[in-house]
Parts: sequence; structure tokens; C-alpha cells
Amino acid sequence: MKFRYLSTALYLGAAMPGVVLAQPTSAPSSPRAQAQAQPVIEVTAPRLSRELYATPAAVSVVERDEIQQGQQRVRLDESLATVPGLFLQNRDNFAQGQRVSIRGFGARAPFGVRGITVVVDGIPYTLPDGQAQLDAIDLDSAERIEVIRGPAAVQYGNAAGGVISVTTADGSDDPGSHIRIEGGSDGYRKASVSNGGVNGPWSHHVSVSALAVDGYRDHSSTEKYLLNAKLRRELGSDRALTAIVNLLDNPRSEDPGGLTREQVHEDRDRAGAFTEEYDTGQSVDQQVLGLQYEDLSAGPGEFYLKGFYLKRDFEQQLPYPGDSLIDYNRDYYGASAEYHQTLSVGDMPLRYVAGLDLARQKDDRGRKNVAFNGDVTDKVADETQTATSVGTFLQGDLDLTERWTLSLGGRYDRVDLDIDDDYLSDGDNSGDRTFHQWSGSAGLSYRYRRHHQVYVNTGTTYETPTFSEFANPAGIGGFNPDIEPQKSWNREIGLRGNFDNGLDYDVALFSVRVRDELVPYEGDDGRTFYENAGDSDRDGIELALGWQFDPSWRIDSALTLASYEFDSYEDQTGNDFDGNRIPGLPEQTWVNRLTWQGLDRRFAALETQYVGDMVADNANDVHVGDYWLVNLRGGDGWRLGGDTVLKLYGGVRNLFDVEHYANVRINASNDRYFEPAPGRTVYAGIGVDF
Repeated sequence: MKFRYLSTALYLGAAMPGVVLAQPTSAPSSPRAQAQAQPVIEVTAPRLSRELYATPAAVSVVERDEIQQGQQRVRLDESLATVPGLFLQNRDNFAQGQRVSIRGFGARAPFGVRGITVVVDGIPYTLPDGQAQLDAIDLDSAERIEVIRGPAAVQYGNAAGGVISVTTADGSDDPGSHIRIEGGSDGYRKASVSNGGVNGPWSHHVSVSALAVDGYRDHSSTEKYLLNAKLRRELGSDRALTAIVNLLDNPRSEDPGGLTREQVHEDRDRAGAFTEEYDTGQSVDQQVLGLQYEDLSAGPGEFYLKGFYLKRDFEQQLPYPGDSLIDYNRDYYGASAEYHQTLSVGDMPLRYVAGLDLARQKDDRGRKNVAFNGDVTDKVADETQTATSVGTFLQGDLDLTERWTLSLGGRYDRVDLDIDDDYLSDGDNSGDRTFHQWSGSAGLSYRYRRHHQVYVNTGTTYETPTFSEFANPAGIGGFNPDIEPQKSWNREIGLRGNFDNGLDYDVALFSVRVRDELVPYEGDDGRTFYENAGDSDRDGIELALGWQFDPSWRIDSALTLASYEFDSYEDQTGNDFDGNRIPGLPEQTWVNRLTWQGLDRRFAALETQYVGDMVADNANDVHVGDYWLVNLRGGDGWRLGGDTVLKLYGGVRNLFDVEHYANVRINASNDRYFEPAPGRTVYAGIGVDF
């Protein structure tokens, strides 16, 4: 029997990462029978094995069907739309990358990811200094995406205001070959090929894709090639070795830049100032290698050992004259070791994991001047940035009774940041900073019925500024001496469960207090700098409901209502922003999805998305209105003989052609806050499975 898996937003009794709920593709004859046929399954989580209704945390799990069925599989927002508490911007500017925020963490970054830990197949894509990129995630081979909606520093250390963990296929769950060819609006073209299978103790999966987009706006094209491969060798019944290879070639992604509101009204698809003159954009060449060993019978417990190496070559032209051409060559490597064991304390079962994480990042960075006429002139910076992190953690779950579970965890991290200045014509601007940080968490779970749970938890996190955020606005290089890490304290109450009539629910109330909030601002030359904003508050409720009211029909709804405010903040020029909203964050989002699964491979999904209003600056003078979007997708498939299946699918994004912004640049200089989003776009694809 085939199974498909439902995420927390789709099946709202989801568990800690790795704990999923299974339901047959061929649905039972009634919603009641279907609900009763959904067994709770306990599997090994990335850092601790937990059963669904003993997990004191808000976690969403998105499975393969949601990631791939009728989707373009280009950006994460397609897959994570129904995860409450999470907000994504910047789908269309590949040079800047998607901005991801979870409960307000990560919103400050104008590019890349901050405040959120990103893990792919156990490899941390978040660097020791706290930044991450999403451009190498292969959604064509993704089997599952797990989102921890809240602080998880005990498990992951620096920049763990939330966690996105992606697991790709290994060939055992989806054997065979797949070919996809897609096309659509704004010159969208994509082709992908994958193959996976099992041969005795060996299993493999290889995915290759090529993407090209002309772009909705002027000067916004991109070209990207991606390979993701996994090879696994079983070394007996309890041991295995897995090798992972991920290759990214992004020879060109153009950056159309930000616009003023007046420019948007005149011409939404125009490029910003200097973008075409200076040919703004980026190029990336990255290789990732990973090797992982597991032994499920290491003494009385289980042992996991992982190692990785990442090489990234990067160049970017920014949209202003001056020191705007930057490049770096990055070497990033590390290892982790974990030991899991189950034992008894008296007559109470205790499950724990103890681990050690090591990582080192070395960036050889340069910066060159670009004259007003666009000519590249002299070098203005040449430095080596090195970040080293060491973390050790211990986390355990104690079953006090059959209904009550107590969870406790602690972690110690040391993060060393060092800059060696090799450009000495303006003096030696070398420097170093070292941070020592303890993080803790505690949670209590009560299963008041078999498939219903209430939990509470609390935890602390910290987040160092990244190297780019340490940039000195005084222009003398080295570290900005006036900036410090931000720290937070999270409290959460959650309630979730499912009824026999096919109705399921997930409710989480959260309150986060942040000290020394890191906030960006743009200097007169267009460069982004950072400062600590005092204290801020994040409070809200996340609600997700799902109802399988018919064997073929399901409706899901995910609502987030929150308040993100500066509690006390006076900037460097003396402006008082106490009580102002934190920019770049909507305080209300609401996603609804109606899904129909017909006979065999026929399907359709209608989705509505509401994004509330937001502000774009600390002073709250620049307002961005709310908007509704409607998306539609569907498809069908036919067996051509044997194991060969032909699939046709397509979709419409922004069905009613609503004008809105794909990205809002926070505290932008010269009023260039806005990056317009496309209107109505369509795409279609054809696939062959064999």
C-alpha cells in the first residue's frame, strides 16, 4: 500500500522532526474510518527520537507530495506556505535570495538567512557566524522539510531562532527514473532528471536540474544548475555509511534592485538605479561533500558521526559607485557526533542524546572600487575572515507517567570570530571577538487523550552578528566595536490533536523577549550596517486546522496573529522608536487550501494567501499595504504500460493579478524600499516516470 504524509499545517498533529503521520493514498470509505487509520509513528528525529504526543514544541513537517505535486520546486515558499508562524519574501530576486522569518527571527536580513538554522541531510548550511544561503537546496529530490517554529539553540547553537531541516531522497522510498520539463511566464524554463534505486546493501539517488528565468523586472534574469546525490551502503543490520554530494553552478543572477514608491507607480517592471549600468548581480560556484556513519547498536545505545566540507566561490556587484564589487572564496568544514540511549530512572523511561558540534569557516574576501562610469578600478579591501564554533549539548525526555513527559536540555557554545587584514595601505584593521554562551530549554507534555496533547516549554537562544553585520560604519575596517550579540527568552504553550471525524488542530501561543535586537540601516553610500536596538517583544498565536471531510476532499487553514515591537530602542542619532513595530514583518498571515485528490493521479488545489500590512523602516513612516493572493494548480497522469507513467500538470500564481511587493528592503537609503512582484503568472510541465 502506498502512503502519503501530511505536514503539521496539513495534518496538524505533526510531531518533532522525524515524527510523521501516515495515511493511505486510497482513502478509507469515510472521514471517521480515515482518521482511525492514521497510526502515530515514532522515528528517529535529527537530535532526539520522540513520539508525537510527548513533544513539547511547535514543529511542522512537510512531506514529498506537498513539495512536488504540481509545484515548480524552485523556491521554499511553495512548500512552506501552510506552515504557521513562518513568512517568506523575495521569491523573484535570485541574486538576493529568499528572506525567511520564523516568529520574527530572520526578518532583518536584506539578503541570505539570519537567525534561522538551515540543515540539509544533516549538513549545517548555517555558518558558524550565523548566516546561511538557500540556493543549493534541491527541492526536486526533497523527501521532507521539517520546521521547528521557535528557538532551538540547545540543539543547534548560534542563530537557532527557528530551524528548517531538509531531507532528500536516498533511492529506497522512490526507486526509478523521473524526467520533468517545465515552462511558463517571464521566460521560465526548467528541466530535471533523477534516478534512484536499491541494489542489495546499496541504495542511491541522483538529481540534476537546470533552471533559467528571464524575470518579471528588467535586469532580473537567472541561470542555475544543480546536482544532488546520495549513496548509502548498509554495513549489516545496524550500521550504515552515507555519502552526499551537492554541486551548485549559478553563473549569473541579475539584481534589479529596489525602487521608490513613485518609481513603482510609474513602471513596476523597471530596474533600480545603477543596476543595468553596473550589471548588478552575483555568480556562485559551490560544492558540498558529506560523509555520515551510523551504528544503531553501539553498546546500549546508538552512535552517529557526520563530517562535511563546503567550498563556495562568490562574486557580487552592488548597485552603487564606490567599493561595490565584492568577492570571496569560502572553505567551510566541520563534524558532529551524537550518542542516543534509552534507560530507566527508577521505573521511569529516560531517552537522551549527548552531542558535540565542530565547525570552521574561512573566507578570503576582497572588495574593489567601481567608478561612476562603471569601470572597475583599484582594490580597497583584502582580508581573511575566520569563524570557529565548538558546541556540546545534552537533551533528555523523562516519562513521568504514561501521560506526562518532562524534557530538559542544555548547551555550551564557544564562537571565535577573527579578521586578518591583508590590505595595509589604510592601516592594519585586523581584529577578533570571542563569545561564550550557555543555552537551556525545559518542556512539559501532557497527553490528555490518546491523540490529544497540551504542552509548555521555555528556552533561551543567542545570535552573534555575522561578519557582514560586523562591518564598521566608521569605514576603518575590522569589527564594529559598538555591536553585540542578541539574546532571547522564549515561552510557549501548545495544544494539538485529531478527532475521529477527520478534524485535526494545532494551536501554539508564544512570547519571546529579545535583548540587543540586531537591526539594519543603510548608509549614505547604499551599504548596509547594523546596530543593537535595545529590547523587543514578539507575541502571538499560531493556529492550524485541517478537515478531511470526504475521502477525496481536504481543507486546511493556517493563521498567524502576532505583535512584533521594539520595547526600548534609541538609535545612534537619538531617534526614539520605543513601541514601534519591527519593520519587514506582517503581523497577520492566513493561508487556506482546498485539495481534491481524484482517482489515480488526478488532483487539484486552490490556495488563498493573506499577508497583512507591514512597515519598512524603524520610524514606521513607510507603510506597506496588505494583500490577498489566489493560486491554483492541478494535473493528471496516465500509465503508458509497465512502470511508465506520463504526467501533465500546471498552475497559476496570483490568479487575480494583484499588485504587491515581492520584497521590502528594510531601512533602505534614498527611499528604495520596494521590489515589485509579478502579476498573474502561469506554468506547465510534463513528466515521465519509469
